[in-house]
Amino acid sequence: MTEDTTGRWRGWRTAAEDALYGPEGFYRRPEGPAGHFRTSVHASALFSGAVARLLCRVDEALDRPATLDFVDLAAGRGELVTGVLSALPAEVAARVRAYAVEIADRPAGLDPRVEWLAEPPKGVTGLLFANEWLDNVPVEVAEVDDAGVPRLVLVREDGTERLGEPLSGAEAEWLARWWPPASEVGLRAEIGLPRDTAWASAVAAVDRGLAIAVDYAHTRDTRPPFGTLTGFREGRETAPVPDGSCDITAHVALDACALPGARLLTQRAALRALGVTGARPPLTLASTDPTTYVRALASAGEAAELTAPGGLGDFGWLVQAVGIPDPLHEP
Repeated sequence: MTEDTTGRWRGWRTAAEDALYGPEGFYRRPEGPAGHFRTSVHASALFSGAVARLLCRVDEALDRPATLDFVDLAAGRGELVTGVLSALPAEVAARVRAYAVEIADRPAGLDPRVEWLAEPPKGVTGLLFANEWLDNVPVEVAEVDDAGVPRLVLVREDGTERLGEPLSGAEAEWLARWWPPASEVGLRAEIGLPRDTAWASAVAAVDRGLAIAVDYAHTRDTRPPFGTLTGFREGRETAPVPDGSCDITAHVALDACALPGARLLTQRAALRALGVTGARPPLTLASTDPTTYVRALASAGEAAELTAPGGLGDFGWLVQAVGIPDPLHEP
């Protein structure tokens, strides 16, 4: 018999964990994330091509090891790892050991070179790339009460909320350090401590190479006053309801996740450093080679979407080199 949880009050972290990753959770659905929202991977093959070029830079920094690892963390249905493998030069692709890390079952037809795992492999020598993973690591939500005290927000399965106990311990310490709340009633914050821990664990899997997290992000001086918790269903933003019917996500405090030596870039800066500029082809090409011009124009449009201010270009890239010089140079 399935337990009835509809009337139970729980913190958002537990509620979202069950709704996203439980036996009937959102991320176990056969359509995968692409059925509900569009990431940079789905927006254009230029993104996979840029990650492939980054993997080649890591390869050079590692002096071209006999085996080069590529780990696609939160792989969805394997779209990124598939695109990276197809974009790599043959000599590099021949040495790549590719992993896709995802809780869902392996999709049919995935390239047999890709090993499908539920957890990141250990001892990685290469590139670990986590695209829109941390925003789906569930976190607690806090709200300031009438007395100016941050309290845990409790939620039922239908999305109804109420305030619980005051924050305490490590969660209160995280809030004070990384998201100091004002005393105004109703101000909210997401407690990013589980994401800090998750990212540290992912980086620890890399022996030598590079770890990158790409996500919706904010920093300490730009925290949104009412938080960012929201839901997505079938391509549209919706109320976050922890019943398994929608994605539940919140922007990431990437500066809190950063380990010593890490750098934080915008996606716009990172992709431009990897050759994705969005520059339009010269108009003269339209008369001399119309087919090439149309293709180049389409590519420029896709690059513009990936790097657009106010959109995908504002995503944060948290870059952590492990035992090598940072191969992602400033543009």
